[in-house]
Amino acid sequence: CSKIEIVQVKLKMSKMKTIHSFFKRKERIYDEQNSASDSLSNVQNIIEQPVTQFVEQDIQPPASKIARTEIDQVNIDTLMRDPGKRPQIWNYPINQQDEIRRAYIKFGPYQFIMDEYPLSGLESHPRRFKAHWFKSFSWLEYSPEVDAAFCLPCYLFSRKSSPFTSGGFRNWKKVNNGKDCAFLSHVGKSLNSPHNIAVKSCKDLLNQLCHIDKVLAKQSSQQVLSNRLRLKASIDTVKWLTFQACAFRGHDESHESQNRGNFLEMLKLLASYNKEVDAVVLDNAPQNAIYTSPSIQKEILHVFARKVQNEIRNEIGNAKFCLI
Repeated sequence: CSKIEIVQVKLKMSKMKTIHSFFKRKERIYDEQNSASDSLSNVQNIIEQPVTQFVEQDIQPPASKIARTEIDQVNIDTLMRDPGKRPQIWNYPINQQDEIRRAYIKFGPYQFIMDEYPLSGLESHPRRFKAHWFKSFSWLEYSPEVDAAFCLPCYLFSRKSSPFTSGGFRNWKKVNNGKDCAFLSHVGKSLNSPHNIAVKSCKDLLNQLCHIDKVLAKQSSQQVLSNRLRLKASIDTVKWLTFQACAFRGHDESHESQNRGNFLEMLKLLASYNKEVDAVVLDNAPQNAIYTSPSIQKEILHVFARKVQNEIRNEIGNAKFCLI
């Protein structure tokens, strides 16, 4: 071979991939993964750095982002009746708020009666709370502690803060103001006013029997009882036919047949003696849970067979026996 051919062969062999190149490829990937993990750790350090600075400088978050402090579990019998002393409803534990609302609704508005309420307002024209306002506004409450009026439904359900829910209303001059009465303005003319919505929420909370969850729970429990009674009727029928060594099914089990077989005829006989059974079996049963199909009959029969076998097995134990 000439020198030129030898050089060409060497160039071709140098261009061919070897197994070492594949190993170098994997090492490169491993290096890339290490560099990626290092970059992620660097990013995490960068993210954590402002947090540590925030803690070290003891910077307080905005007031709007501060979580409301909740009160520990409270005893319903020790609830504060005076609206000027009681905490706001949202400060109670969330899982106990409805129970507390029911208790306050059961207590009713705190309408503290006094022979003479304290004077308040301008020194030249002081005014005071009037007891007869309770008769005109059934939701009205009075706190002798702060000498102010409150609204019980709005305290329990209103999401908007107002003098009638926190702080109390004590501008008695605006009460005897005709159409511009402060109490009437608080109630509002619309049925969708915050006060009327709160009153409706009180009624809905007391009327729990109409709640959708209660209705569904009642229907579910009734359905369970009906299914159990329907299945019990089928089990008793199978038990009787098995002990009497009778055939279960007939030649024609259609609705037009005069003899639909021993199983269905016995089930019909049981229903004729009991209205509760009649209300849940055969034609009165839901189509997806009749419990009269041949597969259901066989399954019930196999359950009986397994129970009989277990009883025989327990009775024999380790004793010797023979089959005749």
